[in-house]
Amino acid sequence: MANEHSPLLVHGVYSMMGDAEDSRGGSAVTGEVSPKSNPRKLNTFFGVMVPTILSMFSIVLFLRTGFVVGQAGLLHGLLMLCVAYFIISLTILSICAISTNGAVEGGGAYFMISRSLGPEFGGSIGLMFYLAKVCACGVYVLGLVEAILDVFGKDPGSALSQGVRVLPQGYWYTVLYSSVVLLLCLVVCLVGAHIYAKASFIILLVVTVSLISIIISPLIVSPQRFNITHTYGNNHSVTVNPSYTGFNGTTLKNNLGPRYSLDYSTNTMMSFATVFAVMFTSCTGIMAGANMSGELKNPSEAIPKGTIIAVSYTFTVYLLLFLLLSSTCDRLLLINDYAVFQRVNVWPPLVTIGVYCASLSAAMCSMIGASRILHALALDQLFGLPLAPAAVTSSSGNPWVSVLYTWGLVQCTLFAGQLNVIAGIVTVFYLLAYAAVDLACLALEWASAPNFRPTFQFFSWHTCLLGIVSCLVMMFVINPVYSSASIVLLLLLLLILHYRSPTSSWGYISQALIFHQVRKYLLMLDSRKDHVKFWRPQVLLMVANPRSSCQLICFVNQLKKGGLFVLGHVQIGDLDMLPSDPVQPQYNFWLSLVDKLGVKAFVDLTLSPSVRQGTQHLLRITGLGGMKPNTLVLGFYDNCYPEDYFLQDPVFCEGDRGEGDNFGVDLPSLQAHFPPVRHAESPRTLQPEEYVSIILDAIKMGKNVCLARYFFQLPPDSKGVTCIRGNDSVDTIDVWPTNLLSPDSASHADVCSLFLLQMACVLNMASRWRRARLRIFVCVESESEDQGWLAKEEQFRELLGKLRIRASIKIVAWDNVARMFRAQSSERQKVSEDFLCAVNALLKEHSSPAAVRFLYLPHPPSSSELSQQYLTQLDALTRDLGPALLIHGVTPVTCTEL
Repeated sequence: MANEHSPLLVHGVYSMMGDAEDSRGGSAVTGEVSPKSNPRKLNTFFGVMVPTILSMFSIVLFLRTGFVVGQAGLLHGLLMLCVAYFIISLTILSICAISTNGAVEGGGAYFMISRSLGPEFGGSIGLMFYLAKVCACGVYVLGLVEAILDVFGKDPGSALSQGVRVLPQGYWYTVLYSSVVLLLCLVVCLVGAHIYAKASFIILLVVTVSLISIIISPLIVSPQRFNITHTYGNNHSVTVNPSYTGFNGTTLKNNLGPRYSLDYSTNTMMSFATVFAVMFTSCTGIMAGANMSGELKNPSEAIPKGTIIAVSYTFTVYLLLFLLLSSTCDRLLLINDYAVFQRVNVWPPLVTIGVYCASLSAAMCSMIGASRILHALALDQLFGLPLAPAAVTSSSGNPWVSVLYTWGLVQCTLFAGQLNVIAGIVTVFYLLAYAAVDLACLALEWASAPNFRPTFQFFSWHTCLLGIVSCLVMMFVINPVYSSASIVLLLLLLLILHYRSPTSSWGYISQALIFHQVRKYLLMLDSRKDHVKFWRPQVLLMVANPRSSCQLICFVNQLKKGGLFVLGHVQIGDLDMLPSDPVQPQYNFWLSLVDKLGVKAFVDLTLSPSVRQGTQHLLRITGLGGMKPNTLVLGFYDNCYPEDYFLQDPVFCEGDRGEGDNFGVDLPSLQAHFPPVRHAESPRTLQPEEYVSIILDAIKMGKNVCLARYFFQLPPDSKGVTCIRGNDSVDTIDVWPTNLLSPDSASHADVCSLFLLQMACVLNMASRWRRARLRIFVCVESESEDQGWLAKEEQFRELLGKLRIRASIKIVAWDNVARMFRAQSSERQKVSEDFLCAVNALLKEHSSPAAVRFLYLPHPPSSSELSQQYLTQLDALTRDLGPALLIHGVTPVTCTEL
């Protein structure tokens, strides 16, 4: 076979640090790595543990740990810590599972989500994750400025500068200083992210030394008191005298419970939710290692191992610092001084350097990560033109345009002026991103896809579901307004991407989930439990060439009433004489046709020596379980030459002739695949005997049969064309529930007649035909002496009332036609030409203005010798009549019960 030796799916190396070329933008990697590309060279420690630890320590460790303990107390603080780490632990299990399920490219969490959930969810969550990174970068920059002003800021209560305190303070000064710091981060990111990557280990050493000094300081520093002044507004200042007690049982006892009060930086009252929002910003760095996936030697091994170790280490440090602060510092000191670690340190500059290094590192890491996520979004072309420039990179591969985009958005967040103001937004965005990762893992687990085989086994759908619920609950606990707004934004992005209908080759988790659920429901859909009350048309429409059948395809799509609709096609051939199956490559063309027409249909193709055998195959094997065709629709067999629908519908003649869909089918290819319509020189592949035998076969198999004629006269009704009708123009649907070729057997209540009524009623319920008027023509002999036709009319009206069919009844006197029928030969199949012309004239007289007509299809003859005669009668009956559907029903479909 041609595909036996095709290579496995390959994954290019897309560098999160911007130095490698993205595989999505060029050729597939089939051989050795190009010498120009940046090889994966980071191990678990430098690629995952270092960035994760630095991101989780960041500004909160040095400047907000005391704030959390002071406001919440030790017990509430430990509760917050455990809740936060419980949530992120559940998410880490999902990250580990996804990252060990295959090759992970650059893009980190965005790559995992998008390749697991598909472009709609991936793009929307990716953009939300990008915004979270942007806001986090703003938090870190504002925290760094806060630390700088704590050392170098001029005393608000003094007009003169004292020593190193030379920097004026105020809202606009904070924005100015933050902008300068952000500009420094921008320069580093534009020069190259490798500068940060090389310096990250040194930064971690500095932070570690600072932590060691904090831990040993209580053993060296003696108790002391401080004088702290805060200014509120222009003239109001408050001075407090907190104390540092060293290890003290009374201090620990006083710090056990919560004491929420005003935050001196924002002058707002704190609560469990607001303090938790600030503290949770320390937990937003768990994906820093995953975001380095493009640089890791073995991401599937490094991401789980490094992330778990880093999170365990940071949890231990935070737990130790909580106990240390609550045992040594007065609550007033914790509440009124964010930089408490500097005040009580054996050598304060060590903490200052640690704060600066951690904050600057976290800010640059967030900017780099955010710009790479934006670059990945731009490369995937999910949002089109607005993000297109972000795909531009420098000669070294640095996405400098996405860096500029990110810098501009972070600059906007700096106008908040205070870290605590935007901490809630950051937390909500990150919680939403974490919930999305859990959702991706949950969907993969529930889909039960055979290829979902992660080597990391310490997870289950219970942990994923619990992670989703925990994230959503905490979002609304922290800030219901921000949470609601973020979810609305996510839904809007989903709708935008769904409207844009981006196609991708990533695989759609929705398809796997749908398959999994549909299989279950198909097993539950037991055909033995079918009831006539819930009958609906399930149609197999046989199509020889869609160029001449598109109007009929669209019409049957309206006739199915939510039932199964299958386009069937038989290709003549013998598989024994062919090297491969010629049918399989055709499916994409037929499915693209279905997309172009906007119909909700399946496609089933078969290879057979004859059309009759192929139709039998399709009638037997199409569908599954209780979803199998119960009605066969065929085009009419006549000698007219069809028109080419592809030349009428702008969708097929004015559409995009460039790129095709994701399955390689463009408009020229679609037009070239289907042959031209039949013309005078074209031989007919289907003989009259075979055509009538197909009808007879379907009836024998218990299928209803519909023959459609003149449906090419219907106006185009695909999704590319809108029919223009006058305001006063109302379509009519005419039903003739009488066997017109056998007046003596006129019955309006047999199975076939009732099937006609049901099909007409179903069409009248379709949106396109809802305003159409339904007319039912009852043929009677008005000159009969017993006047029995009056009773028949009354019975028919009563029947329509029981069937809840709203229609007008038209009485048609056909005495002359009935007399002509009785005057001819007694052999029923040999009706005269004059009789057929009379019936045709009767139909034209009463149904000429109708949009479509439903006629009674007589049972076909059993003898093949009478096939041509049968078709001649049907041809004469419907000649020049307009769109008509001849129906022979064998299935009871109506019910008068509740």
